[in-house]
Amino acid sequence: MHGPIAAAPDGRTLLRDGAPFFWLADTCWSAFTSISDREWEDYLDLRAEQGFTVLQLNTLAQWDRCNAPGDRHPFATPDGICYDFTRPDPAYFAHARAMCRTAVEKGFTLALVVMWCNYVPDTWAARIFPENVMPEDCVEPVVRTICENFREFAPVWIVSGDTDFKSEAACTRYRQVTELVEQYAPGLPKAYHICGRSDDLPDWFARHADFYLYQSGHNRAGQDCAFTLAEHFAALQPRRPVINSEPCYEQMGYSHKEYGRFRRQETRRALWQSLLAGACAGITYGAHGVWNWQREGVPARKLVRVPGQPPATFGEGFLRALPWERAVRFPGAADYAFARQFMLQGGGEALVPCQEILAAYAPQVRAARRGRQVLIYLPVNAPLPLQGDWSGYTATALDLNGTEARVPLTVDLQQEQTLLGMHPFYEDALLILQPKQGN
Repeated sequence: MHGPIAAAPDGRTLLRDGAPFFWLADTCWSAFTSISDREWEDYLDLRAEQGFTVLQLNTLAQWDRCNAPGDRHPFATPDGICYDFTRPDPAYFAHARAMCRTAVEKGFTLALVVMWCNYVPDTWAARIFPENVMPEDCVEPVVRTICENFREFAPVWIVSGDTDFKSEAACTRYRQVTELVEQYAPGLPKAYHICGRSDDLPDWFARHADFYLYQSGHNRAGQDCAFTLAEHFAALQPRRPVINSEPCYEQMGYSHKEYGRFRRQETRRALWQSLLAGACAGITYGAHGVWNWQREGVPARKLVRVPGQPPATFGEGFLRALPWERAVRFPGAADYAFARQFMLQGGGEALVPCQEILAAYAPQVRAARRGRQVLIYLPVNAPLPLQGDWSGYTATALDLNGTEARVPLTVDLQQEQTLLGMHPFYEDALLILQPKQGN
C-alpha cells in the first residue's frame, strides 16, 4: 500500500512516497451503499487501466444517490432514508473496508468524505432534508467510527462534502469534525469539499487544510469558476496545492433544472482552464451515472415530505443520468487521463500562470509557464497575439489526444506583439512555446 499524499516543497504540486503525484480522481460518491462486489471490481479495473489515481468516496450514504437493489446503510433505518445515528451497522463498515482494501491493492489513493453537508446543521442540504441532520451527541462516536475503520488505508480526509460555511452552526460542527479527525487519525492529510462556485473557506479551515479543493460545478452560467476559483485559491497564504475537485461532470444536466447537458468539450475545457490557472496539483473527473450509480429502469430516490412542502427528488433536479455501465465509458475520461500523462512528462513541475503574456482573448485563454516552456490553452481556434517578441521560440499545437502540428509565429515589431497562427485541428488545443536551442 502507498503512503499518504503530501504537498511538495513548491507548495503547488503533490508527492506520494516521495515521487511526483498527479491527482487524477474519479467521483464515485455512492460506492459504499450502491455498488455490488462484481461491479466494484470491474469499475476499479477500468479506471486503473485508464490511468486514474484517486477515488473520491463518501464514507456515509450519499443523500442524492440513485436507488439500488440491496442498498447498504451505515446506520439502522426504518425506511431506508432516515437514520438512527446511535446504531451504526458493523456489516456496512466491514464491507466498505473490504472495498477500500481492494482499491488500494490496485494502486488507488482514497479521498474519503467524513461528513457531507446534509448531515450538518444549517447548510443548504440540511434545509432541504432536515430529518438526517446528525445530533450533536452522535458526532464524536460517528467520526471515531469512520476514522477507526478507514485510517489504515492512509486516505485523504475530505472533512466536508459540498458544504457552505455561511452559518456559525455549520462552522462549529465542521471545526468539531476536523478536530476529531486529527485526534483519531493523526498525520493524514485533510481538505474541504466546498459547494459549487464558492470561494468560501474561512481562515480557520484554511489553516487546517493540507490542500485547497474547490468546485467549479454544474451551473452552465458559472463555468468561468474553473479558472477564477483556481486563481483565488492559488493566491491564498499559506500556499497549498490546489485541485478542482468537482468540475462539470460529463453528461450532467445543467443545475437548477435548466435544459441541457455538459458534453466532452465542456469537461475538457474545465480541465485545462483549471490546470493552467493555478490548480495544477490535479483534477477530478465526473461522469453522470457513476457518482450516483444509476441503474437501468430504477426510479429516482425521493425525499420524505418536509412539512409544508411537496415531496421532492434528491439533489438539484438534474436531468436523469445514463446507466453506470455507459457512463463509466464516456469519452471524456480519456481527456483527463491524457492530461495526467502530459503533466507527469514534465517531471511533475508546477505550472505558474502567466496571463500577462496574452494580448487578446483573456481570461478564457489560459497561459502558464512550466520551467522555460510556456503552455497556452486555446478553447477556440483563432490567431492569438502575444505581448512582445517571441522569435526565440518555436510553437507547437497539441490536439489533446497526442497529435502535434507546428504553428506559424510572426513578429510585429511595430506593435510589439507576436502573432501565433491558427492550428490545423477542429477543436481546442494546447499551444506549447519552447525556446529554440541556444536561447
